[in-house]
Amino acid sequence: MSQNRAFPPPVKRSVWTWHRLTGILTLVIALSGDAMAQAVDLPVSEFGVLNNSVANLHVRGDSVWIGPFLNLTVDDGATFHRADSDSLFGTINRLFSIDVENDVVAAGIGRADNSNGDGVQTAAGFLISEDGGNTFRFRFPQLDNPDDTTIVFGINTLPALPIIAPQQSPPFDIDVDLASGSLWVAGWASGIRRSDDLGRSWSRVVLPPDDLDFVSPDSIHQFTVEPQLAGSGSLNHMGFSVLVDATGTVWAGTAGGLNRSTDGGHSWQRFKTDGTTSSLTGNWVISIEEQPTGSGPVVWAATWNTGDVGGGINGQFGVTYTADGGATFNQSLHGERIFDFAFAGDRVYAAGDNGLFISEDQGRTWFTISDFRDKSDPSRLVRPGSSVFSVDVTRSGSLWVGTSDGLLVSRDGGLSWTIFRTDVPVNPDVPSGRVPDVDTFAYPNPFSPSSDVFIRVKFESDRDGQADLRVFDYAMNAVRTVSAPIVAGTSELLWDGQDDRGTRVANGVYFYEVETGNDRFRGKILVIE
Repeated sequence: MSQNRAFPPPVKRSVWTWHRLTGILTLVIALSGDAMAQAVDLPVSEFGVLNNSVANLHVRGDSVWIGPFLNLTVDDGATFHRADSDSLFGTINRLFSIDVENDVVAAGIGRADNSNGDGVQTAAGFLISEDGGNTFRFRFPQLDNPDDTTIVFGINTLPALPIIAPQQSPPFDIDVDLASGSLWVAGWASGIRRSDDLGRSWSRVVLPPDDLDFVSPDSIHQFTVEPQLAGSGSLNHMGFSVLVDATGTVWAGTAGGLNRSTDGGHSWQRFKTDGTTSSLTGNWVISIEEQPTGSGPVVWAATWNTGDVGGGINGQFGVTYTADGGATFNQSLHGERIFDFAFAGDRVYAAGDNGLFISEDQGRTWFTISDFRDKSDPSRLVRPGSSVFSVDVTRSGSLWVGTSDGLLVSRDGGLSWTIFRTDVPVNPDVPSGRVPDVDTFAYPNPFSPSSDVFIRVKFESDRDGQADLRVFDYAMNAVRTVSAPIVAGTSELLWDGQDDRGTRVANGVYFYEVETGNDRFRGKILVIE
C-alpha cells in the first residue's frame, strides 16, 4: 500500500529545515507481520524527528517511516533514526512519497525549484533499498529522452510529448507491487509510470485522454499522450496518486479522474464526477488508499477543489469510496480538504486541513480531533489551526499522525497524545558544534505572530512549581508576562506576540527571561511579520 506524499500545486510548501545526525545503532526491524526480522545499521538522531511538518508516514508492522527525511522508529517513538543517503541529507531534496513492502523500501524525492523564483516542485529521483533500509541506491527521475515522441500501445503507435525536464514532475506517490515485481509512480506532468526493475528504467502508462473513459491496447485509438499545458493535452495524463490493491487492481488518480485497470495497467476505465452523489466528489484525485476487509478491499480517494471550469463541478473537496471495484461509489466529508487515510479494522481515519477525522460506520458519520495536547505536559500542544497531513496505524495499534506542527502518537485510539518535535536539547550531556550547550531557546525564531500563532520558549527545571516568562522590548520595557505551573524536567511556555493589553507587538528584537524559583534563563526573539 502506498502512503502519503507531498502535495500537488497550488499548495504552498513550508521552508524545510534539517539537522545532521550522529551515532550508529544496530536495530531489529520487523518489516511485516510475516517477514523475518532484519538487523539494520541506522544513524541515531540527536534531534528526534528532523522536521516539524510531517507530510509522510508509512507503517510496516510496528516500524514507522517518517518524512521529509526518512526518519524511522521501531520502538514506538522511544528513539528516532534516519536512513543514510547522500541524495537526501545535505541537499535541498526532501521525501515526497514512500512505500515499504517486505525488504523493499521505495522513496520518491523532490524539491522546490527556485531557480526562477517560483518554487516549482521538481523531481529529484528515487531512493531504493532492497535490504529493509540498511542501504539505499539512487535512481534517476522518471523522465523521457527528447526523441521519445511515440508510445507503442498494443496495436497503436500514439504520438506523445516527451517529458524531459524534472520541473513539475515530482514523485507525488509511489507504490511497490511485489506480486508483479513492479514499482509505480504518479509524477504530475510525467503522468503515471511503471518500472519492472525497481526504478532503473520507466515506461509510460497510457491512460484515457479527457474525451474517453476507456482505453485498451486491442482497440484502435488516435490521441496524443501529453499533460495539459497551455490549453492542449489531457488533465487525465497528469498523475497525483497510484495504488495496487490486494486483488492486483491498479488505481490511478489524476487531475481528470480515478482510473482502474484489472489487467496490470494495460487497459483502463476512467471514473469522473457527474455532479451526483453516486459519482466521485471531484476529478482531482490526490490520494488513494486501501482498507482491507474480509470481503475485499475498500478503496478510498480524496479529491480537491481546483476552481476549474464547469462551476466547480469538476473539483470538489471531499472523499469517495468504493467497496465493489468501482461498480458503485459513495461520498463523504464534503467540503473537507483531505490528504491521507489510515484504517484499524472498521475504523477509518482521514487526515485533513481541519483535523483528524474518524469514522466508525464506513464514512456515514465522523467525529473530529483538532486539539492535540501532550498527555504528560498540557502546555505542549499542536498550534491551533495546524493541518493534519498524514496518518497511519501500527500492528500493535499505535496511531501516528503527522501535522504541520509536529509528529504525534496515540496508544489509546486518539484519547491522549505524545508529541514529538525537532528540538535542540537544553543542557545536553555532550555539547558539540551540532548540539550547543544552551539552557533555553525559543522557536520558531524569527517569529511571525500572524502565521506562527505563538512562539515556544523551552527551558529545564529541577523541581515542580511555577514558571514566569517576561518579555521586554529593545529598550528593556516590560511587554508581557506569562505564568504557568510546571513539573520538573523540560517545559515550554507560549507567547502569542501580544503585549499585556492584547495589542500585537511591532516588528523588532525582544528579550525574554524565564524565572523558575531560584533559576533564571534569558534569550532573544526576533518578531517579523
